[in-house]
Amino acid sequence: MLTFEEKQAIIESFPQLSKKEVSMKRLNYHFEESLYDKTVVVYHLHPNGNGFVYVGDLPAYQADNKGLVNIREVTEEELRKIIKDSIQYLSEDTMESLGEISPQEYEWRNEEGQILVLIHEDMLWNIYAGLNLVDSFGSKKDAETYLIEEGFKSFK
Repeated sequence: MLTFEEKQAIIESFPQLSKKEVSMKRLNYHFEESLYDKTVVVYHLHPNGNGFVYVGDLPAYQADNKGLVNIREVTEEELRKIIKDSIQYLSEDTMESLGEISPQEYEWRNEEGQILVLIHEDMLWNIYAGLNLVDSFGSKKDAETYLIEEGFKSFK
């Protein structure tokens, strides 16, 4: 396991991030050029080695409902990759690359044959009935829970 000092040195090797001290000797690192209101990349790095990195809904990570992954047990290579992915997720480069890739889209149907489409757009999971927006969610899991509760099943 990397020490607090080692993690701090790795994080501070990313010139895009700025350090902000928070309570209980914890540190947050912000990406001020984020295209979104969300700017925190590293959240609550603690002297005991615990901390989190924001990855949103990136499919390569098992994030909690706030889009955070724990970095307590990561290696140097893993920490560098997670931070790089987070910055890219929040940056203009990600938005430009999304234009080249079609958004993630899933069709859901109920017993009456009604169709709703779940689409990942602009960091949100939106549910559409035709062209009409039904609802928006911060995570895919929340959107899927809603659809299931409404009697819909996924048809991938």
